[in-house]
Amino acid sequence: MESDVILIRTFCYGSQLVGGALTQKAAAADVSSQRLGKSLLLFSAQLSHCRTVLRLFDDLSMLAYSHSYGLGASEEDAGVRWISVLTNVADQLYYPCEHIAWAADAELIKVRSDKWWLFSTVLWGTSLLLGILRSFRVLLLLRKKLKKHQRGEGGSRRSDLHRQTQAEMLSILSSMADLSNAVHWMPPGFLWAGRFPSWLVGLLGTTSSLIGLIQLNTSSSELLDSTMLSSQSGGDAN
Repeated sequence: MESDVILIRTFCYGSQLVGGALTQKAAAADVSSQRLGKSLLLFSAQLSHCRTVLRLFDDLSMLAYSHSYGLGASEEDAGVRWISVLTNVADQLYYPCEHIAWAADAELIKVRSDKWWLFSTVLWGTSLLLGILRSFRVLLLLRKKLKKHQRGEGGSRRSDLHRQTQAEMLSILSSMADLSNAVHWMPPGFLWAGRFPSWLVGLLGTTSSLIGLIQLNTSSSELLDSTMLSSQSGGDAN
């Protein structure tokens, strides 16, 4: 299911990237390119609406995750723990704000959607910023661990630490791309809000989506390797 959601996100931003580039660069006389670009932008908008509707069902899973994480008693570092708790709070509040905004646009409730879209964007940006801070903190801790293992043995442990470092760096890159878009969708006058062309929004979103696919594929491969290793160990024991 998660892979399907990331694929939809990738196609959404990819369509916006290509559609925005075509509509901006195509000459006025090039009617076919202009038409294709507009069609891709409309397709991207529909996929974005689809993603909003799909998120209507994410509250309970997010609540279950927040409950299982709690105050992060399993975390070794207090900084990572409290940043993660604040991130969970921002994520949990994001969903109802977006749901209210969506319901207002669909005329299911009689409220103005503008402020609720703003609340959801602020919470999304806050979550992304906290995620970046968390990744930087984790990188600092990983660097200390790498220095410790370089003085001793443990080649496989160093390899694991290097993989974790690469994963955190990808997370930072992904979150920074999304945070750039979050600022773009803020009210005019705030930093670079409203200044990005459609193709740039699509490029940033596509970048973060492709990183998400890479991370999902990596985690799936590691899970498969772990499962195979456990099976082999069980077979040896039997």
